[in-house]
Amino acid sequence: MGPTTSAPRRAHVGALDGLRGLAVAAVLLFHAGHLRGGFLGVDLFFVLSGFLITGLLLEELGRGGRIHLVAFWERRARRLLPALTVMVMGTLLLAWAFAGPDLLRYALQDAPWVAAQSVNWHFIGERIGYWNASGTRLFAHLWSIGVEWQFYLAWPLMVALAGRGPGGHRRVALVALAGALVSLLLMIRLGAAVDTTRAYQGTDTRAFSLLLGAAAATAPVRDAVTGLSRTAVDVSCVLLLCGLSAAWLLTGGEKAPGLFQGGMFAHSLASAVLIVLLAGVPDGLAGRVIGSAVPRRLGELSYSLYLWHWPVYLLLPRPVAGLDGWGWTVIAAGLSLSAAIISKTTVEDPVRLRVRWATGRRGWAAVAAAAVLAAGVWAAIPRPRPGAGTVDVSRLSRSSPDGSRRETRERTDAEGLTPRGGRPGRGGDDGGLRNQRHRRAAGR
Repeated sequence: MGPTTSAPRRAHVGALDGLRGLAVAAVLLFHAGHLRGGFLGVDLFFVLSGFLITGLLLEELGRGGRIHLVAFWERRARRLLPALTVMVMGTLLLAWAFAGPDLLRYALQDAPWVAAQSVNWHFIGERIGYWNASGTRLFAHLWSIGVEWQFYLAWPLMVALAGRGPGGHRRVALVALAGALVSLLLMIRLGAAVDTTRAYQGTDTRAFSLLLGAAAATAPVRDAVTGLSRTAVDVSCVLLLCGLSAAWLLTGGEKAPGLFQGGMFAHSLASAVLIVLLAGVPDGLAGRVIGSAVPRRLGELSYSLYLWHWPVYLLLPRPVAGLDGWGWTVIAAGLSLSAAIISKTTVEDPVRLRVRWATGRRGWAAVAAAAVLAAGVWAAIPRPRPGAGTVDVSRLSRSSPDGSRRETRERTDAEGLTPRGGRPGRGGDDGGLRNQRHRRAAGR
């Protein structure tokens, strides 16, 4: 079968990197307690992922008439897994050296689920409220990586089936939009529960963000903006950015009215429209500003920065060096950024660019060695004694939507935990706990 459409390779759009940078900045500020609705940056990440991945799949389908699924999954594994593996090993060692027994115990319990790319369903199955208990989980933020990976496994199959032949782009768009609506209905139904963890972390309930991005990558949607003038695009982008910024500033966590009844869907839809506009007119004023040096460089580091920031936030004392509030945030963000730069330059880029040691037999040997080393680290770390530092999750520190903390000092000394305003994961929570930076004798 011949190509379904003439699909030249798209030029790299710096503004989309800039959007990644804005999204990861929102998440970091939210987890530090400074941006009430910054967890919505997760939806922007998801929409971007759906847009970029679907665009690549459709281009491949258009050039050769088929999608090489194994090669696609290999590229995704090269992009995601090396940095993730290094972060998990490093975090386990740091937790062993500096964390209290609760953080270490949960990290060891969660690590195999992280390796299986299904930690989101692990958290759901535990029936522990994500929004108020994830401060005890060093890998709480990896739920969204699991959602993306699960999407990468299933969606290429749908594109390969729906995208073949004439009208393939239109069919892919219809499948994506239909799936997004089903996902929205599931979120509305499940989001009415007292504990919204299932609605927030479920792959099915969060799929609408990825699928809206996927629909935005198809020709019918992209063609809809080709006739717009540069001025119209710039004005539209400014309005959409103002709307997204207002949502990040004003949304007050899981209790925000309408959040699970269409609020996140509306945010994702606005993100998808913004992405289509920026991809269609990347040299407009909005595209040049969003794609300027600082947000673009931050976006290029966003994956590693996201991986490292939450363990840093939980393991770093607060206050540190006499600094709290914004001073602590600057130090924590700086350490996270440093770890991200090291990860990108020593792990991500060599594997992605296929340097000599990462290709051929050397590459497979490196994969095998990394897997054995990771399993060895996980197995070798002593497990804390049962009952040491047990946390009553029903009494965990909780923050109000504006980040103010409720007192839980009576538990701090007994459990080696300190209440803090940060929130976990790309989605966040209404309160997190940070362990004091000292080693416990228990279980060592």
